[in-house]
Amino acid sequence: MGQAATRLGRRRLAALGLALILAWALLVQGGSWLAGQHIKATIPQGENILRLAVSGLRGELARHERLPDLLARAPVLSNALHPDAAPAEVAAANLYLRHVTRLMGLSDAYVMDAQGMTVAASNFDRDLSFVGQSFAYRPYFTQALAGGRGQFFALGTTSGKRGYYFAAPVRDRGRILGVLALKVDVDAIEDSWRAAEYEMIVTDSEGIVFLASRRDWQFRSLGALGAQARARIAATRRYDDEPLDMLPLARTGRVSGHQMLRLEAGDDRREFVSVSETMPEAGWTVQVLLDTAPARRQALQGAVAALLIVGAVLAGVIAWVQRRARLRERLSIQAEAQAQLEGRVKARTRELAQLNDRLSAEITERRATEDELRRTQRHLVQSAKLAALGQMSAALSHELNQPLGAVRNFAANAVTYLDRDRPQDTRANLARILSLTDRMTEIGRTLRNFARKPNAQLRPVDLHDVMRDALEVIAWRIGKRQVALNLDLPPQPLCVMAGPVRFQQVIVNLLSNALDALDDRPDARIDITARAGEGRVSVTVRDNGPGVPEGLDDRVFDPFFSTKGVGSGLGLGLSISFNIIKDFGGELRLVRDGQGACFVIDLPALEQEEP
Repeated sequence: MGQAATRLGRRRLAALGLALILAWALLVQGGSWLAGQHIKATIPQGENILRLAVSGLRGELARHERLPDLLARAPVLSNALHPDAAPAEVAAANLYLRHVTRLMGLSDAYVMDAQGMTVAASNFDRDLSFVGQSFAYRPYFTQALAGGRGQFFALGTTSGKRGYYFAAPVRDRGRILGVLALKVDVDAIEDSWRAAEYEMIVTDSEGIVFLASRRDWQFRSLGALGAQARARIAATRRYDDEPLDMLPLARTGRVSGHQMLRLEAGDDRREFVSVSETMPEAGWTVQVLLDTAPARRQALQGAVAALLIVGAVLAGVIAWVQRRARLRERLSIQAEAQAQLEGRVKARTRELAQLNDRLSAEITERRATEDELRRTQRHLVQSAKLAALGQMSAALSHELNQPLGAVRNFAANAVTYLDRDRPQDTRANLARILSLTDRMTEIGRTLRNFARKPNAQLRPVDLHDVMRDALEVIAWRIGKRQVALNLDLPPQPLCVMAGPVRFQQVIVNLLSNALDALDDRPDARIDITARAGEGRVSVTVRDNGPGVPEGLDDRVFDPFFSTKGVGSGLGLGLSISFNIIKDFGGELRLVRDGQGACFVIDLPALEQEEP
């Protein structure tokens, strides 16, 4: 078994090594092929750039080509070239040339006599003036002096600035007196190339770069210059004293008929594909050098992507084969375990059926217990209210006996007044009797509402009404104990969803507890405050009694828990009140805030409709 596993591991390693070799070969060969395709795809873009560049150069040449012929006809120039020309005529020619230079945007303009000596120039008043300088060695001078048009690109020997020169003969009655030369600045042409993503060069017939998108490429040759080529350049002083070193661009091959070049200049090592076009009218060759790095990066990314796709496919195939093998193994294991599982499932099913029967019985019993608990709670609530009514019986007897005695006296007086024929006094006594009977009726209504069993259904209730009825029920105890009651309710209605009788009972319970705590206290005081805000209504009942002892906060709402003496209550008031407020969707809590006990009722406010 161990030897077989070792052989299997070696075969897997060999297969993995072979796969890596194939992947590397695919990456190299595929990357090279993709690179060639991407480089070919960039050539049309380079051809478009080249056409625009050549068109711009030809337009620049055509714009100035005929200008010397037109300007050379000015009499002010021929007058300055006469041997007996006066200084004023030469000065006039200087001013004329300066005006032309500024008007046409030229670099310089100057007039030479038949020997090539400059007689007048646009820069006559500068330190490096052309006046008095001989340019007989320039080809454009000899071409124009022979009666043709002269054109030449060169580095200025006086100014040290590059320019393209246009020249034409200056005639007087058909006789050539000298030559007019115009120099055009070429820096603006190069500036438009420098921000591009490609390189641009323009070479002369000797292969020397005189226009380039990079300044360090200017006056560099694309090939080795022989002695004869250097002699020709020196004779015309085209590039003055520039060394004309060779540009480090090596040819590496061709793609679609275009030359591939490699630049090796220190840290700058790049590869270009050259797209070129000749300008026979000027003797120039214009080349656009496209950097192949982006194309090769795209090719590498494509090759890597292809390799990843192939790897993913192979990995998927291997995973599928392995999954099939593992699936067959699992199926055999599952078939073996199925019988055991079925037996256990049957046994477990029987156990679950028995558990379900027991659970159903427990649920039924729990529901019955809960119903009984709710009935017991309702009975306890009613018993607590009846007990409170029993405690109030003496005070209620006093409350009813007083108006009954007064009614009897007023009735007796009314009879006397009738006998004495005093109807006004009789009417007054009868009105007092009606008022007293209304008072007794109100006392009976309040007690009846408090004593009856509450309805569990909730409805909108105004806190003012609840507080009024509760205070009528408990007023006899407040008066008997001589407790100062401070009631602070806002004038507007404070409506909540509640059962009015049960809510009234909560207030009565809290006030009863406060009165019990204030027994025999000379400065007894109860503060009732109600506030509304942020969608809530809160009612605070606070006394200045001894308060709830420390450590009992979690027990004050438990059933049958009381801090009063034996026989002073069942300990159900706060527990019943807590559950009533909870049924209303609110909260009853104890707050420790200074002296005495402080209970807060917090309920959701009921939004009032606009009138």
